[in-house]
Formats: sequence, C-alpha cells, structure tokens
Amino acid sequence: MHGTRRRQRKTAALLTVAIIASGAGVIGYATHVLRRSELQTIDARFSIRGRQHQPGNVVLVQIDDRTFAELTRLKLPSEWPFPRRLQAKVIENLRRAGARTIALDIEFAHPTDERDDAALFEALARAHGKTVLAATEIGRGGSTEVLGGPANQREAGARVAEAILTPDTDGSIRRFQYSFSGLHSFPVATAEVTTGRPVSRSTFEHGSLPIDFLGPQGTFESISFSKVLQGQFPPGFFVGKTVIVGASAPVLQDVHNSATSGSRPMSGSEILANATVTLLHGVPLRTAPGWLNIVLVLLLAAAVPLAGLQAGRWRTLLDAVALAVVFTIAVQVAFNSGLIVSYVYPMLALAIGTLGTLGVLYVRETLERERIRAVFSRFVPGDVVEEVLARTDENLRLGGVERDCTVLFSDLRGFTSFSQTKPAAVVIEVVNHYLNEMSEAILDAGGTLIAYMGDGIMAVFGAPLEAADHADRAVAAAREMVGPRLDRFNDWIAAQGFDARFAMGVGVHSGTVMAGNVGSEERVEYTAIGDTTNTASRLESMTKDSGTMLFISGATKERLRTETEGLERFGDLEVRGREGTLEVWTVWPRGAGASGTEDGGTEDGGTPQAALGASARPPDRSGDRGRA
Repeated sequence: MHGTRRRQRKTAALLTVAIIASGAGVIGYATHVLRRSELQTIDARFSIRGRQHQPGNVVLVQIDDRTFAELTRLKLPSEWPFPRRLQAKVIENLRRAGARTIALDIEFAHPTDERDDAALFEALARAHGKTVLAATEIGRGGSTEVLGGPANQREAGARVAEAILTPDTDGSIRRFQYSFSGLHSFPVATAEVTTGRPVSRSTFEHGSLPIDFLGPQGTFESISFSKVLQGQFPPGFFVGKTVIVGASAPVLQDVHNSATSGSRPMSGSEILANATVTLLHGVPLRTAPGWLNIVLVLLLAAAVPLAGLQAGRWRTLLDAVALAVVFTIAVQVAFNSGLIVSYVYPMLALAIGTLGTLGVLYVRETLERERIRAVFSRFVPGDVVEEVLARTDENLRLGGVERDCTVLFSDLRGFTSFSQTKPAAVVIEVVNHYLNEMSEAILDAGGTLIAYMGDGIMAVFGAPLEAADHADRAVAAAREMVGPRLDRFNDWIAAQGFDARFAMGVGVHSGTVMAGNVGSEERVEYTAIGDTTNTASRLESMTKDSGTMLFISGATKERLRTETEGLERFGDLEVRGREGTLEVWTVWPRGAGASGTEDGGTEDGGTPQAALGASARPPDRSGDRGRA
C-alpha cells in the first residue's frame, strides 16, 4: 500500500509539473512575452535554410553610391531628390527595354519644377498601366497627393500603393501588410499589375504575411540607376520582368534590418522585392495556426514528465535532450517546407517540464537512496555501502546475479527454554545483545547480513561485492562467533545474574547463489537463494547433538586460500534434500555440542561451551583493499 502511495505521489508531482509547464508555455505564447526571442529563431531558420534561387522575373534598379558618383561625373544634378526628368528618363528606358512592370519606391507627392513634373507625367503616361508609385502620406480612404491626386494618377495610368515598412519589436522587417487605410501595399499592387489578377485579402493572415526572404542583401539581380539612366545595360535584360526602382545608398536612409540581413542592412526596395516575390510565388511561407502551436506547447510540456514516470533522472535528461534535438530539426524541416511554427514557447514548456521532472526525480531518488542506504547499512559493512549503492540500477535495486559465495547460518542453542521464564523486555535485551555480538563478527570479516530469524542469523560472503577469499572470511567469522564472541556473550549473561550458559550452531557452505534485491517497492531486502543457502541452513541444524557447534562443508574447505588451524574432517553426512553425502569439517575438540531439548539446550537451559577460543581468531586483514 505504501509503495502504491509513493507511486501515486510521484505521479501527482509529475502531473503538476506538466500542468505548470503547459501553463507557462501557453501563457507565454498568448502574451508574446518572448516575442523577440521567437523572432530571432525565425532569422536563424532563414540562415540555416540558406540562399534560395535568384528570381529571374524580378530585378532591382538601385539608387546607390555609384549613382551619385556617376551623376557628379556627368555634371548632372546629384542632390537628392533628383530632378524628375531623370526619373522620367529611367522610366522611359525601362519601358523601351520591355519591362513588364515598373515599380518605383519613390514618392512623387509634391510638385517641383513644372517642366520636370511634365516629363515625369508623360513618361508614366507612355507606360500606362505598367507603373506602381510609392506613397507614405495617406489620407482617408487611401487618398494620396501623388502626381497631384487621383485624377492625375488615373490619367497617367499609374497605380499608387503604400510603401510603409513596419518593423517588429526588435527593429527588423519580417512581414508586410495587405493594405493601409484602404490603399493596397506596394508588394500587393506590384503583384497585381504584374499578373493582371487581384490578390485576395483572405490570402493574408490577420492582415499581414511573413516575407519569404530569398537570401541576404544582394540576392536579387540589380543594376545601378545611373546605368539605366544612360541606357548602359545588356539587351533583353529587362524584357518581361518586374523592375523595382529604389534607394540603396545608406545616405538616403532607406536601409533596414531584416530577417536575413545580419550585419548588412537591406535596402527598402529589396525588402519590397522579396515581399513581391512572396506573392508571385503563391505565398510559399506561412505562419502556423495558433491551435497547432498550443498543441506543440502541451505535447512538449507533458512529454518529459510522462517519461519520468518510468525512467530515472539521467535517462529522463537524455530523453529531454533528444526530444529538443528532434523538435528543433522538425521545426527547421517545417520551415523549409513553408510553415513557421512556434519554437521558443514549446521549448520553454519543455525546459520547465524537464527541470521540474528532474527536480521531482532528484528529491524522490535522494529520499529513496537514503531509505535504501538505511536498508543496506543493516547488513553491509559501512565502508562499502556507497560502493553497493553505486551498483544499483535506476530503481535503486541490485540486479540479480549468480555468484560463487559462502553462506553462513547460525542459531543460539538453549534460548527457547531460557526465554520461557523471563519477561519480554529481558528476552529482547538478551537477543539484541547476542545479535549485536554476532553481527559485529560477521561485518568485521566482510560479510553481508541477510536476515535475523529470531535468534538465528543468515549471512553471505562474496556478495553483493565480490571477494576472492569469501570462504576464508566466512570461516574466520564462524570461529569468531563460536569462540570469543560467544564467550563474551556468556560472560555478559553471568554478569546479569542469570544462571545460564549458551551454545551455538553454525553451518557454513560454499557454492553458487542467486543474489539480489527482492521485495515490494515499499520493502526491499537483499537476499541470496539457491541450493547453497539451503545446504548451509541444514548444516547449522545438523550441529545439534553432534558434539560440535560448527560444521563447514568440504566445498568451503576447498575454497580456503589460507591454512586454517584446528580444522579437521568430521565425516561424510547425509543432508536432507541432497543426493549422496556431503563432506563435513569442524573444529575440535568435541563436546561443544548440545542435546536434550528441541533447540539443542540442556534440561536446565544451559549447554557446555566448545573450547575453540585459542584457534578461532579471524585471519589477518591488514593487507585487504576493502571488505566485501
């Protein structure tokens, strides 16, 4: 039940993390709190996509630094704005060169020299229906004073369009609008004049569209204004093309940061050219609908917490990193395919979900590790607890292994009759004192305490950490237990005023065991099971009425790496549950056993003590690297 509750608490905590991450991502998306960061990721996507094919149907005529230098060289007026007769000459040359559309990102709102104005008007009239003129001063209903007003515009056959570039919050141009105050935008008007078809307002998302920039500054084919003015361009250069005329010289202050400009600002005319091509190419780049972005936020917010239900911290972290990489690639692939999905807000949700999940798992695993440390500390020597924990899996369990080990079972003889006449508090005190003495002997020899069974003890040597000398350690512990430790315990019994003296039974056997953590999520125990364990237990029981307190199997003796003083062959014994006989060794002299009661004690509750003290010293461990 407690394990179920812990799982429920973990699930509740991770679901809370998912909800918080989802809420943060959705609120961030709705309030555009990280709009600048989101916009910068769009710039990065353009950069990764790289320069696209140069459009063959749109070219630029740029009023650049070379233009000013050439006009000065030709002794023509070189101060901006240029005389309109120069603009008229360029329009005339473009018309004659076969340009399909002539879009001038130049505003002709106020009258200048009468002859210059007339020249411009005549040039526009000769290119009737092919020209688009820019406007930035727009009145009600989209009215402008370009060419003196709507009547002159209609007479000249010139289309007027708004050319206001609206930057995002970080100052960069990324979108263009359908219209402003009822007047179509410059790219819309240019596309309509070029194709002869209207651009539907429904094409625009909330009145604007992302500009599908083909590349950085200089992507479009261009020619200097001064060259066109002089007619110095290759034959056929403008035939059937949309020509956008505008300023690119920095002194004219019509250069802007854009999604692809980087450290080199892009001229306003090139930005308008990119927007025009976006329409001419059928709007290949669109912003994903809001519902899709929210779904992405929710999915990434919940992904890591859900993974954390089954995985540990490091696996969860790897899953989160992998998910972030996959999502980043997917976002770029979507962009390359023409869809701009939100990146920052789903990643924000993923980051919060990951950090929250790692926090929950860290706290849970820390508490669980402390709980497991407490479990192991009961039966593993303190100096190897951390090494044992280092070998546990993500669920803090030692996986099952087959290992050659030595198993020890011990039992206190004569204690049943002793406890029948004593108060419970006294009985528990005596048992605890006995178990403390024997446990110290086992742990000092590098053994692992598996279980206490009343006054009985089970221990294993060589697990969970391997020890090549596990048999030597087990025999040393057994001799310490039936010798000095039992003497000390009996001396303590006498000092308490009890008329009793106890004996023990100890069985030691070596072989292959299956060792590992078993139990429920609430209660984990380390154990060693198999025929070796069963045989050791039966050897302990067979010491009753044997005249000795210690039985060591031949399998254990064969594994001893050092000579053991006083070890003698007892005989070949039949062991219940095994075929054939088992060679058994002991430590003499005999007379250390017990008989007469069901638990091996004498009728008065005492048994003679084996005279093993002199030969029951554990082997010298000074050269050991560490106990198992």
